[in-house]
Amino acid sequence: MTRFTATQSPAQQDQLPPLYPAQQIQSHQQALSLAHDLAQIARSGAAQRDREQQLPWAELEQFTRTGLGAISIPKLYGGPELPFTTIAEVFRIISQADPSLGQIPQNQFGIIQLVLAAGSEEQKQRLLGSVVQGYRIGNAGPELSNLELSSHDTLEVRARLDRNGKDYRISGEKFYSTGALLAHWITAKAVDGEGRLVLAFIPRGTPGLQIADDWTGFGQRTTASGTVVLDQVSVAAENLIPIWKLSEQPNIQGASAQLIQAAIDAGIARAALEDATLFVRQYSRPWIDAQTEKASEDPYTLNEFGRLYLELDAAETLLERAAQTLDQIQAEPLSADSAARASISVAKAQAITTEIALLASEKLFELAGSRATLGEYNLDRHWRNARTHSLHDPVRWKYHTIGHYHLNGAHPARHSWI
Repeated sequence: MTRFTATQSPAQQDQLPPLYPAQQIQSHQQALSLAHDLAQIARSGAAQRDREQQLPWAELEQFTRTGLGAISIPKLYGGPELPFTTIAEVFRIISQADPSLGQIPQNQFGIIQLVLAAGSEEQKQRLLGSVVQGYRIGNAGPELSNLELSSHDTLEVRARLDRNGKDYRISGEKFYSTGALLAHWITAKAVDGEGRLVLAFIPRGTPGLQIADDWTGFGQRTTASGTVVLDQVSVAAENLIPIWKLSEQPNIQGASAQLIQAAIDAGIARAALEDATLFVRQYSRPWIDAQTEKASEDPYTLNEFGRLYLELDAAETLLERAAQTLDQIQAEPLSADSAARASISVAKAQAITTEIALLASEKLFELAGSRATLGEYNLDRHWRNARTHSLHDPVRWKYHTIGHYHLNGAHPARHSWI
């Protein structure tokens, strides 16, 4: 099987990445088995990739070729139509090994939901069919100008969609474009002539499209979350998705996208806690007043590990429950009430997965001791990854949304962050 090497640089992939046929997954168990296989490979090089900021080209290629990138696509469009419970567990498994590898295709799954909710039948057949074939979708993220916070928030879009004969053109600069560097399709939001929001699918290699690997965040360092520049980029009319329609109808697009974000945090938490467990067993010394032979017998250490494992189990349980809720709601006619219930269920999971990821990755050092801070172990990557990833969706607003729903019956806003 032809694969990218770990040392290939983004500059060598300036044009459309090679396309290799993807196999089709048939079942939940097959998807989990393939995710575990990929996780085993990804885990061995994750610390080094983080240290040297090497992008996981080979690992992402394996993700695509095994068919994991298409597991959410309905059978009507060539996919296996696996449930959200499968999707959440696949991302949790992979993110436990390397959360950057988990985050890269997260946008693809969110965009698939946008196409399903707002695309035409022709667009669903063609665009989703390309993902089944092995195409990857990258996101040209929230809009900024000259990398400064000139826009009001991430919902404000200043890129304009201008008519150009039968087709259109887009110009703008996008940051936080996770995975765009490694994708075949680049998607970008723009405002059409009537002030409505559309999503453009742009083939990689289109003139005027530039992708820079300039992400310098201290965590999630290998997500390729850099800048996309659009300079009068031509977009075919058939590649425009009228996502403005989503604000007019109930949908679970935001909930499905945030479910994966929660799964990524759950994976980080599990990895941090398991590394802390191994380190305390193998290297740590007991505190002088503990009067025990091993650090793993220190009563206060036992107490802290008990709390951490309990909270992690609760987080993983809420993640699974949220996925089950989405599966139940998707199987029924969607209403405003059921869409709100989906968002609240995911918000609960995301609140606790965020907190346990941050807590476990910070407690690791308190419990393992000063030796755990040595650069050769690179254990700080767990906290850096948790802190960076959790900033996408502030946990304080999850609690606000949950409280407002239960106390006042208020439905969450309809956007991709809830």
